[in-house]
Amino acid sequence: MTSLQPDARTTRPTSLRRVVLSAFAGTSIEWYDFFLFGSAAALVFPAVFFPESDPGVGLLLSFMTYGVAFVVRPLGGIIFGRLGDSIGRKKVLIATLMLMGVGTFLIGCVPGYDTIGIWAAVILVLLRVTQGLGLGGEWGGAATLSAEHADGAGRSVSRGLLASWMQLGVPAGNLLAVGALYVMQAVMPEEQFLAWGWRIPFLASAVLVVFCFWIRAAVEESPLFADEQPDPTPLRTMLRSSWRQVLLTIGIRIASDVSYYVFAVFALSYIANTLQLPPSVGLTGVILGCLAQFAVIPVSAHLSDRVGRRPVYVAGAIAVGVWAFVAWPLIDTTNEALAVLAIAVGIAAQGIMYGPMAAFITEMFPTKVRTTGAGFGYQVAGILGGALAPLLAQLLTQSFATTFAVSVYVAITAVIAVTSSLLAKETSRKTLQ
Repeated sequence: MTSLQPDARTTRPTSLRRVVLSAFAGTSIEWYDFFLFGSAAALVFPAVFFPESDPGVGLLLSFMTYGVAFVVRPLGGIIFGRLGDSIGRKKVLIATLMLMGVGTFLIGCVPGYDTIGIWAAVILVLLRVTQGLGLGGEWGGAATLSAEHADGAGRSVSRGLLASWMQLGVPAGNLLAVGALYVMQAVMPEEQFLAWGWRIPFLASAVLVVFCFWIRAAVEESPLFADEQPDPTPLRTMLRSSWRQVLLTIGIRIASDVSYYVFAVFALSYIANTLQLPPSVGLTGVILGCLAQFAVIPVSAHLSDRVGRRPVYVAGAIAVGVWAFVAWPLIDTTNEALAVLAIAVGIAAQGIMYGPMAAFITEMFPTKVRTTGAGFGYQVAGILGGALAPLLAQLLTQSFATTFAVSVYVAITAVIAVTSSLLAKETSRKTLQ
């Protein structure tokens, strides 16, 4: 990757708009599916799938089913990353969309423990694995396709902003997921909600998947990939020549994952189950935080195009590390307004890192292994960050009888992110050719 001016090869404006819309819509739907499970794991699944367990144990088991998807996401990143670097980014994105959509729809059909016993939890885990494989291949493909089309359009100086549109799909998906559960909880009695109301948002995902498939089918393949001779063994090449970039990707992403899932998942159960506040308090905080990210993500991405990826990312990591020591004392006051504020600001602060992330990570890898490298590093970090965050936060709170341990946990990951960002090369002014 060198500091060259873009060549005559271009991406048409219409094609670029389709890519941006496809990345945003597809990522929104896939994260809707994923976050829907996370929200249900905090609020619904302990009663539906683990009713015989102690409430605290049932919650831990529920979070474990939630974390299974993170464990298989690197495998999805490897499988679909390799396919993306060998047969094309577009085909992979259609495949991951369908895999994720089918898994989510079937989760809405799984009978509860009262109907089929322990097999209910077994089926739930298998479908969660399906979700993890699909999402594992989604991010690397969408980030690569967006960044490469932006580069092909001769707009490398705006690559961070253009690639950030797919990042907006995460708060959009979470907003849809939390909003769907919020509405279902509000319009029906708790007995009906636990019996069947929670299933409706899962079943409704089928409509969203069909809409996104229609959009993605019209997207053109990446111009940079089209000009490359595909590498038959991209994973081997990536591990041999780009292992340092993979390690930096993992370090950069951990704080983003931990801070997000601590506030978007663990805080929901802590507020409702430990503090005995209405579940709507946590859901309101998540909704407001996701709305704030619609402003924070593009602004931070655009700023990274102007001043560089590293300084913006470092600022975001410091923000979440500091806010962790402010947010949890606010939540522990049991004041509903302060709890909402703590969650909303925590999620918004994470958006500072998330805005430039797609460009920052994809710019580290050469075209031949870009989908494999970006997807694999991103998803491995998901195990260390997102998969463990709610579970570790729950264990830390139970072990130390204080949320101060959770603040320290988030701060440690922020230090790792700052260090990794400073060790990475600045790539905002480089073309991807």
